[in-house]
Amino acid sequence: MPIDSDLHQAKQPVSGALAGPYGHPFHPILVTVPIGAWVSSLVFDIASRIVGRPGFLAHGSTWLIAIGVLGALAAACVGFLDLFAIPTGTPAFRTGLVHMALNLAVTAAYAAGFAWRQGGGYPEGQSVGYGQLALSAVSLAALGLSGYLGGKLAYRYGVRVAAESVQAEGFRTRTRS
Repeated sequence: MPIDSDLHQAKQPVSGALAGPYGHPFHPILVTVPIGAWVSSLVFDIASRIVGRPGFLAHGSTWLIAIGVLGALAAACVGFLDLFAIPTGTPAFRTGLVHMALNLAVTAAYAAGFAWRQGGGYPEGQSVGYGQLALSAVSLAALGLSGYLGGKLAYRYGVRVAAESVQAEGFRTRTRS
């Protein structure tokens, strides 16, 4: 299959209604929910180790993790659709598989962390334990690596990004007659 055909295929949604229309994929906007929730949960975890009455921070962090897991599942659904648009056997597809695997591992780690916290992993009114904090930090670092790969898919390989001819429309100056 020619390269131009593969590139064109990777830019088109499998289903515009589900994955977002051409040039406007839903996956990038949906990933902001788990990223924001999980970064905030780590901030809450760290703060719970510093303040005098940390219970509200530990509790808030737990629920931010849950929000992140739910958001990650929504982002994964449309991310799968984006992955299916990439031709198999290509570097872009292999990068997408690693990106997906890391995201699923991170989501599983956060789900396990949520269960750990709900299972009595910290007494009410106390700070988050060092093990739980470490799990969140390592998971967030892995998420950062996965985000790098997601950026590589979009900015290096152009997956679900409009063709350059379409992008050029935003840089044409108006001529006056």
